[in-house]
Amino acid sequence: MKKGFILLLFAAGSLLWSCNGNDESDESGDDGYAAIPAPLNLSFQVINQHTHDTTAFTEGFTFHEGKLYESTGAPEPPAVTSDTWIASIDLQTGKYDRKVDLGKAYFGEGITFLNGKLYQLTYRTNVGFVYDAKTFRKLGQFSYRGEGWGLTTDGKSLIMSQGTSNLYYINPDSLTFIKLLSIQNNNGFANNLNELEYINGFIYANEWLTSNILKIDPATGYVVGKLDLSKQVAEVKTKHPAAEELNGIAYDSTSGKTFITGKKWPVIYEIKW
Repeated sequence: MKKGFILLLFAAGSLLWSCNGNDESDESGDDGYAAIPAPLNLSFQVINQHTHDTTAFTEGFTFHEGKLYESTGAPEPPAVTSDTWIASIDLQTGKYDRKVDLGKAYFGEGITFLNGKLYQLTYRTNVGFVYDAKTFRKLGQFSYRGEGWGLTTDGKSLIMSQGTSNLYYINPDSLTFIKLLSIQNNNGFANNLNELEYINGFIYANEWLTSNILKIDPATGYVVGKLDLSKQVAEVKTKHPAAEELNGIAYDSTSGKTFITGKKWPVIYEIKW
């Protein structure tokens, strides 16, 4: 991931925000880490399983108004032959209702809904898109420097990851930088933050290339808990060897249910903790 600043362009205007952030190169060691409590191991139960499309290279996963939505990437074959899309998922059948189709021109990444709009990142094309949340009509686009990974919201700001230990808070209307949050645990900076979900005052993040979901306190940036899904990852890869990383957290605030999946997984796990 490229460090430095992110340039956002939206509609006719251009806005620059910058920050001196921490990424992998910042892990030089700090005695202060010892004062950070070790994350708690969070127990959970799998209460249901739902069918998931094994062609879906999951990059964004979220609930909105009682419906589950997924954003996919489109890497080159043979990794996957599908296009980039945003779709709602029928949990009873596993079938999709595509809302946005970007083909193979863009590698779709994180998505989130806020204030009647749907925001979508892309991976290395340095562009994101804004849609009307009801009609999915494109309202505009914005540009940023670096890669787009995960996206969520705390109800006020957009929160973006770029695969490092940093989370960026962004004003959803002006798309200007608000603040940077560096994520740390008792061993140092917590890198490889990927798909995000905001649940009951905490940010949950997939830790790329691991079987972990991290629970982050946004007030401090500390990792306060960890869910270990290694059992589910092993189960998925036994069923479907082509399945890739765990990457997808969606929370239904109405029912209190959380849904977990991954890239090209055959299943969506419904869990509670």
